[in-house]
Parts: sequence; C-alpha cells; structure tokens
Amino acid sequence: MAEGERQSPPDSSEENPPATQNFLIPKKEIHTVPDMGKWKRSQAIEKLVALLNTLDRWIDETPPVDQPSRFGNKAYRTWYAKLDLEAENLVATVVPTHLAAAVPEVAVYLKESVGNSTRIDYGTGHEAAFAAFLCCLCKIGVLRVDDQIAIVFKVFNRYLEVMRKLQKTYRMEPAGSQGVWGLDDFQFLPFIWGSSQLIDHPQLEPRHFVDEKAVNENHKDYMFLECILFITEMKTGPFAEHSNQLWNISAVPSWSKVNQGLIRMYKAECLEKFPVIQHFKFGSLLPIHPVTSG
Repeated sequence: MAEGERQSPPDSSEENPPATQNFLIPKKEIHTVPDMGKWKRSQAIEKLVALLNTLDRWIDETPPVDQPSRFGNKAYRTWYAKLDLEAENLVATVVPTHLAAAVPEVAVYLKESVGNSTRIDYGTGHEAAFAAFLCCLCKIGVLRVDDQIAIVFKVFNRYLEVMRKLQKTYRMEPAGSQGVWGLDDFQFLPFIWGSSQLIDHPQLEPRHFVDEKAVNENHKDYMFLECILFITEMKTGPFAEHSNQLWNISAVPSWSKVNQGLIRMYKAECLEKFPVIQHFKFGSLLPIHPVTSG
C-alpha cells in the first residue's frame, strides 16, 4: 500500500467497534470549498481545541493577585498547578481508550508547553514542547499528516491565543529572550508557518508587515500578521527599535526567502542552543537515540 493510502487510525474511543455499527463504503466528501468545514471539524482537532478552551477558561477563573512586582504574577502558579493536576485527564479526552497507555507520556509535553511555574516565564522551548505534543499525537495515530493545515492554523493558532492570554494576564517574563536582537520575546514557529502561508500572496509582501494599516486589515487571516499585531500591542516605541530583527526581515523581497531564512534561524537559535534544548524531554515517542544509517 502506498504511503498516502494507509488506513486511517481508529477515531473511536473504543478498541473494538460495536457489532451493531453500520459500516459505510468510504467516499469523497470534499466537493466544494464550504465542504472543507467538515474536514476542519474532524473529531481529534475539535477535541484539542476544546482542551485549549479549558485552559483558557481556567485563566478567567484565576485572576492575577495584587503583588509588589509588576512582572511574574504569582497567580500563574495557581493556574499551572491546576494543569499539572489535570493534564492526564485532559489528554485522555483526546486519546482513544485503546491508546490510554500513551497518555502519561504525551501529557508531559502539554505541561511543558505553557511556561515555567518557578520562574513564571515562557519562551521558544515551551513552544517547541507544544509542537512535540502535537507530534506525539501524530505518532500514535490520533492526528494524521493530512490534518497538517488544520493542526497549524486551527489547533496551534488556538494554542497561541491561549499563550498570549497567559503572557498578558500574568505578565510572564520572556524565557531566554535576546531582547531587541531576538526575533520575538515569546514565539518563533508561527513566524515560520505564517510566512509560508503568505508565499505568492498577490498583494501582501514582506514590506507590508511593518505597515500598521496592512496589519490591522489582514491580521485575522494571516498568522504572521497576528504575531506582528501582538508585538505592537505589547511594546512601545518605533518598531525598528523594539523589533530590529523583524524590521530587517521586512526588507527581504519575497515570502519564500523570508520562510527559508526563518527555518535556518530557528535551527541555529532554538534547536541548536543548549539553554533551549536542555529543558526538552525525551521518551519512547520522541527518543534521543541517534538515527541509524540505513
């Protein structure tokens, strides 16, 4: 069977289908653009969004406390303690029962993806942990490679919204930020995926993301521009001064070159930096063993 023709993993919460289940011959269901909604609303994706909605609700239920320090509100620790306690139960709502043994391992990446409760900070290492969380769900068959667009622009985008709310509500510190010389205080991956979304766009060019009007008119549709909007909401002063790297990137002539450059930068600044990767955890799904040459 060809790679793209593998059978889909079971989407049911039961190991064996009931005897009374009515089976259907698989058929095409995506005939028009509106039909894409069926695909985007696949059960696993919706369950992940519901999980993130729960984290969002817990923020509302855990308001910041009055404290002398402006940054690192200690209420975050209360919020995190709830996640630490409930993480496996949350992951179990996404993972079918016949894969329940994977839940404790997968749940670790979810807990690692929301920041550090001791330092009350958040950075690209935490973001990488959420990517690892999604990767684990792909490896055990809960998500599929052909879900990739919805994984990024629905699930990961909802994760970003929740993380921004955490950062603003609890005034989290950037973890390992390079300040004005870094790409962004908190995120990196949405710039990579967001720039790929804009490749060959008929109107929007890299120079437009430093144009306030262009950002305000298009940020809801484009992940990259949503990142820019958040930066301008969180920082004051000229963009060229508080986000010098991005200002320089706006001079790159095409989104494909921006995308290629950001991938190289991510590899050098995140994946190959000890302060980031020292915190990454490895298990059976994401082992540290070297790849054996064939």
